[in-house]
Amino acid sequence: MINMIQNAKDQILDLTQKAYQAAAASGKLPGDVSVQAGVEIPKDPANGDYTTTFALAAAKAMKMRPRDIAEILLENMDLTGSYFASAEIAGAGFLNFRLSPAWYAGVLSAVESEGAAYGRSDALKGQKIMVEFVSANPTGPMHMGNARGGVLGDTLASVLAASGADVWREFYVNDAGNQIEKFAVSLEARYLQILLGEDAVPFPEDGYHGDDIRELAQAYFDQHGDSLRDVSTEDRHAALAKFGLERNIPKMKSDLRRYKIEYDQWFFESELHSTGYVAETVEQLTAAGYTYEKEGALWLATSRILEENYRKAGKGDKEIAKLDLKDDVLRRANGFYTYFAADIAYHRNKFEKRGFDKVINIWGADHHGHVARLKGAMDALGLDGTGRLDIVLMQLVKLLRDGETVKMSKRTGKSISLADLLDEVPVDAARWFFNAKPDTQMDFDLGLAVREDSENPIYYVEYAHARICSLLRNLAGEGFQVPAAVDVDISLLSGETETALIKQLSLFCEALRLAARGYDPSHINRYLVDLAGCFHRFYTACRIKGEEPGLLGARLMLADAARSVLKNGLALLGVDAPEQMQRDRT
Repeated sequence: MINMIQNAKDQILDLTQKAYQAAAASGKLPGDVSVQAGVEIPKDPANGDYTTTFALAAAKAMKMRPRDIAEILLENMDLTGSYFASAEIAGAGFLNFRLSPAWYAGVLSAVESEGAAYGRSDALKGQKIMVEFVSANPTGPMHMGNARGGVLGDTLASVLAASGADVWREFYVNDAGNQIEKFAVSLEARYLQILLGEDAVPFPEDGYHGDDIRELAQAYFDQHGDSLRDVSTEDRHAALAKFGLERNIPKMKSDLRRYKIEYDQWFFESELHSTGYVAETVEQLTAAGYTYEKEGALWLATSRILEENYRKAGKGDKEIAKLDLKDDVLRRANGFYTYFAADIAYHRNKFEKRGFDKVINIWGADHHGHVARLKGAMDALGLDGTGRLDIVLMQLVKLLRDGETVKMSKRTGKSISLADLLDEVPVDAARWFFNAKPDTQMDFDLGLAVREDSENPIYYVEYAHARICSLLRNLAGEGFQVPAAVDVDISLLSGETETALIKQLSLFCEALRLAARGYDPSHINRYLVDLAGCFHRFYTACRIKGEEPGLLGARLMLADAARSVLKNGLALLGVDAPEQMQRDRT
């Protein structure tokens, strides 16, 4: 797993340290000075390809001007056999390095040798990570928020796996509790309206009003007639809820499969209740001294748990008081456990029973207040929720058509569901656009998503890949094959667009690293747009067909390397890398 950017940075630190040791041995610099210096890629290429702050970091300890230190380091630096052609001093004492052909050759060799594995790393090797995402309420169709959470969770899981982690994808099915009772009541009302007439049966104001409820009630009636007319309310609710969930959950699985999302497990909340796991979890919190009874209900002392955590984090009494912390009900006076109690049990199951080192949940921004509470509950159970549970909060989606907002209203029968969206927009386009930076509100432009021009980023990237494939096919037909990197004279690829493209290829490893570190897979999108741009500029500036064989082969290999990395990046997003664009196939 070759990362030529990191290799270059490591080599600069090594070269600089050896130069310092040589200078210290000759008495030109003070010895036994420990220097923590960084290496960066300058924003302005005029400042070299890489720069180090070694001299600036050492100045105070050595009691010398940084520039004087830099000059001595440069005098003692040997670049022979390194990735660098030259080094120079800039500003107050920066050491700027310029790459040699050896580094560019190393990038292309890495892309060639690693193929589909290029960009991957072992950074998270040994970590068992669960990503729980979507977990939509099974009482109705999935909506835009689910569409965004789906691709964010799925792509993040791919990024973490590419970083060496053992990744588990999970959907948590809330098939118990108040929402299921409301689901049953709503179905009951529509079912009885079929039997008795709409005017004879009032529909609950807080019920689920969508057309999907009407359709489910009608489907039950079509299959079972009036079999529930004279049964108890409890039995009627149980039968209708069971029927509805048995229809809805397979539909959710089907819609997500169409969206290219598959889970390792669909975990059912009802199992936590039926096995006694929720009750057992609450008992553990009680044994730990974090619960109390009030007005017949059992409460979690959430405020005390969070106070303890905030004090450990360095917050003072005044800061904590402003937070207005509240406690939470775990078991109601009627004996039923709350959703929060089940959620605590579920996450205890993730850590304690199934042994995940890290758990990542993709939630809507409206769950912000729940984050600290759930982490605190894990801390109270001794499971280190603060350190092991991470929540990615995603902002809302605004759907646009012709510049106008498309109104989305949950359960009104007028909302655009995931299935509706995928009927209008290609799956790959939906996955691309929804993989936006999680903490920003996004505008989803339905018109832009289906455009076939450079304004549409997914089309722009896919077209770059298809363009290269077309080039390779045409030249193969003329007898030209992509040469091996070892057979290419890398010095022939010295033009501005050529070196820029090679540098961009090297940045894929960094994009993947940043995506994994920040739980932000949109780094991959931005990288791919930049890579496509670099390729298009290279292809415009550099002729391939008709050049002399050595240059033709070198440029052909570079184009093929770009194709390979484009394909790798698109694969992480769950997006196809077409070898031919649709309009070119007809």
